[in-house]
Amino acid sequence: MLVYTKGVKPVLIRHHEEMAPPGLLVDWLVERNIGFEVYPSWLGGMAPDLTNYSFVASLGSAYGPNDTHEPAVVRELELIGTAVEKEVPVLGLCFGGEVLSAVLGGRVEYAPVPELGWREIETNDPVAVSAGPWLEWHYERFSTPPGAVELARTNDAVQAFRYGPHLGLQFHPESTVEIVSHWASMDAERLAELGIEDSAELLAAPPELREAAREAAFRLFDAFLSAAPVLLPRLVDEEAI
Repeated sequence: MLVYTKGVKPVLIRHHEEMAPPGLLVDWLVERNIGFEVYPSWLGGMAPDLTNYSFVASLGSAYGPNDTHEPAVVRELELIGTAVEKEVPVLGLCFGGEVLSAVLGGRVEYAPVPELGWREIETNDPVAVSAGPWLEWHYERFSTPPGAVELARTNDAVQAFRYGPHLGLQFHPESTVEIVSHWASMDAERLAELGIEDSAELLAAPPELREAAREAAFRLFDAFLSAAPVLLPRLVDEEAI
């Protein structure tokens, strides 16, 4: 998918699972009139030239950055490493946040307590990352990498860190209840092993909570955009040549 706004560099969205779409992130980009490309990472191929993009958003995945037997994981580690090296801002969302942590020297490990469903977080910067509640769905967790600033946490996992223009998140501001419900249905056997028989209880939310989560996600994306330097540089207008 390609949406392009003339005069600015687009955003590169790294899509790792068909059932984990960019959701509210695309809604925000469209509302802010920011162009974007959604690239399915499972297609492989040569890595794009990241200098052609304003920032990179890396989405969720069934894999973790330690699953280096999967070629797509290795490619994502390399791509995010290149983005950091070239100072192209990265917005890491769950798996993307774990990859960003790993690239920066952080640790990614199995979470003793998987975080599934709505969770409120403790935040040091409620303007950039509000307390939520946010949708979560992860069985691993990352550490705050060396040199990064930890922004938010729960008792069970770090939830957000900032490293220069980069932001790593463990939760899913881009996801909706409908998206996460699909993940829950795919994880039915795993949930049963955890003693969870009805995943709908984890995701139940009245309309006002869903709308509040959407608004919080837009504020978070706006704050990321404001904090990252030289985002959206102008491109040469071909019609002016």
